[in-house]
Amino acid sequence: MSKYLIEASYGSEGVKGVAAKGGTARRQAVAELVGSMGGSIESFYFAFGDADVYVIADLPSDEAATGLALAINQSATTRIKTVVLLTPEQVDAAAKMVPEYKAPGT
Repeated sequence: MSKYLIEASYGSEGVKGVAAKGGTARRQAVAELVGSMGGSIESFYFAFGDADVYVIADLPSDEAATGLALAINQSATTRIKTVVLLTPEQVDAAAKMVPEYKAPGT
């Protein structure tokens, strides 16, 4: 499973939905949606600022994360941005794969 940070921003209708049904209902709905893609949520937080919600989710693949984003972003109530999260061990492995790079003009 890969980890993803999902940043969600609600439009006015999305905010109305959260106000009507509450935060725990929204967390449950997101957990069920992520579960339908074969994943699970590690954490779910509402926030002040540019994003209204931050979710850390485990999903089986980048394709599953993309499918989730496509489903959610079709809605007029919510927009999400998805960030792939890497473990320090994954960065260690990537560092061993760094190719020789020639900058433009060199």
